[in-house]
Amino acid sequence: MNDLEKSAFKLRLINVCKAHALEIAENSRFVMEDSQKSANEYGQPKDRYDSYRAQLLTRGEMFATQYQQALEQLAVLEKIGIDQLHEKVEFGSVVITDKQKMFVATGCGKVNLDGDTYFAVSPLVPIFLAMKGMKKGDSINFRGQTIKILDVF
Repeated sequence: MNDLEKSAFKLRLINVCKAHALEIAENSRFVMEDSQKSANEYGQPKDRYDSYRAQLLTRGEMFATQYQQALEQLAVLEKIGIDQLHEKVEFGSVVITDKQKMFVATGCGKVNLDGDTYFAVSPLVPIFLAMKGMKKGDSINFRGQTIKILDVF
């Protein structure tokens, strides 16, 4: 791939990650609001052993946390410069190894693009920390495996 193709690919990868985070945010927001509405409709606990309303509120809080995390992921993705190609492994890099393909951004997880699987990982995960600053052609030993970096952009 030339630099223009790499930039276009990176933009598409960012957009797939954003779509994933937006889907999580919307689903979480819907369940959070639905739990709150159900708790309000149920009213006050019927007796001291009635925990149904508390369960609904706890469920809403859990999805509120997921919603907030998805919004934070979107904010992180917005900070990535699409036209900035990297020569070494760092935040915003696409890293192709002989074992897997990664996108160092935020922990979106497994992302499919053009029939390939990429792992969108946070810059806090151990595999990134082991590769940080490495360049194309470098190798690392990670958890008993030798991993060769085939490309970074």
